[in-house]
Amino acid sequence: MKVKKTKTDNLVTERLLLIPFTIDICTNVLNSNYKDLEVLNLRKGKNWPDADVLDTLPRIINNLNKVAFPTGYESWMIIKKDTLEVIGDLGFKGFNSKEENIDLGYGIIKEERRKGYAEEAVNEIIKWAFSQAVQNHHKISEISKNANEKG
Repeated sequence: MKVKKTKTDNLVTERLLLIPFTIDICTNVLNSNYKDLEVLNLRKGKNWPDADVLDTLPRIINNLNKVAFPTGYESWMIIKKDTLEVIGDLGFKGFNSKEENIDLGYGIIKEERRKGYAEEAVNEIIKWAFSQAVQNHHKISEISKNANEKG
């Protein structure tokens, strides 16, 4: 079974898929409509969404309304690769300029906790974020280099 892509690449670990939330997915899940998940060939895990997810979805929608499409710096669904069940979420909660760090939040449904899924997802999203920072640094360095050569 293959999962359809969004504009931001899905991330894959040994046991998980990480797929960015979209406004449509969030809105429909809030309304107990899971058709968007079905279109992606996904299923909802047992007791997903839980109360924490339902509480978080409006904040995810608010963050997604600030961008043209998911950039990856919003929130992601955590999906078990073998069953394609959504079992949780994780995402960037913001940058703390005082402490110069990024806050990352995550949640896993009760039935899937203590199996290492959260750690696996967090490690992958951190790896992704650093890869984005390196790519952006190289782009900025190249632009600066070209500007200096012309100036």
